Amino acid sequence: MDRKALLEYLKKFKDASVLVVGDIMLDHFIWGKVSRISPEAPVPVVDIRDESVMLGGAANVLNNVLALGGRAHICGVIGHDEMGKKVVHELRQMGVETSGVIVEEGRPTTIKTRVIAHSQQVVRFDRESKGDIGPGTEKLILDYVKKQDHTLAGIIISDYAKGVVTPRLVKGLVKIAGAKGIPLSVDPKVGHFEYYKGVTVITPNNLEASQASGIEISGDDDILAAGKKMMDRLKSKAVLITRGEHGMSLMEKGKAPVHIPTVAKEVYDVTGAGDTVIAVFTLALAAGAGMREAAVIANYAAGIVVGEVGTATVKMEQLRKVI
Repeated sequence: MDRKALLEYLKKFKDASVLVVGDIMLDHFIWGKVSRISPEAPVPVVDIRDESVMLGGAANVLNNVLALGGRAHICGVIGHDEMGKKVVHELRQMGVETSGVIVEEGRPTTIKTRVIAHSQQVVRFDRESKGDIGPGTEKLILDYVKKQDHTLAGIIISDYAKGVVTPRLVKGLVKIAGAKGIPLSVDPKVGHFEYYKGVTVITPNNLEASQASGIEISGDDDILAAGKKMMDRLKSKAVLITRGEHGMSLMEKGKAPVHIPTVAKEVYDVTGAGDTVIAVFTLALAAGAGMREAAVIANYAAGIVVGEVGTATVKMEQLRKVI
């Protein structure tokens, strides 16, 4: 593939506008040390030294788009609580317009709290509601998406199964994306695969592709069979399967499949890699790249992010350099 052409698409990222719809959450980290076991139960006692809170879920996808200079908007749901206010504050600090962030009464803002001691996760606890958002909230989200102007060039559904992504919402987004003539990509959850009928492309990982298709994947032939089965089932234009150390495989309707080898030198942490892939892939499509070019660019970005510990984003200079 022509690397100069790929670099030209990177130059267009700054003019590409992408909307992320999905489960907004906060990642809360409690950092500490362990020097003893509790006398009350056989559990470590963590001496807390520091805390940090950062945007996660759909907001991390948004952050990946912004990190590469793209224009990004977000639409999702928070609770009427202090952490919901924290989400709005953090988004505004990033320069993101927040009228697409809907407050739903009776629903908490999703928070994942991880207790880390000596670089090891001791425990994680989640505060959330996984029930579907109400019809009124669905309508507010769809109304917001409809109001996006002609510069919108791509929509991402970031599904973490926290209740925002519902069958009615996806159906509405498919209709809007079709009317606007823009791609609708999904970072899927296996239990929601039936929701995604009519989307442009889904980006499951190897395990998700296996579970969704019912095919045990052990090689390229299995990948092709799983991808074809998912495409036929969802009536989508493409499936991009991320395969860890084996790179990615793109199956596009009416075209020969493409296997893209990994470019990662070392894999330290895959946390957030799925967010990076769908953000960069959709941003490249929004910048005018074809599916294959977009997949190759996303593969380069994934190779960078898995080489860093923790949820990371890729900067434009990093991506340009590695290409």
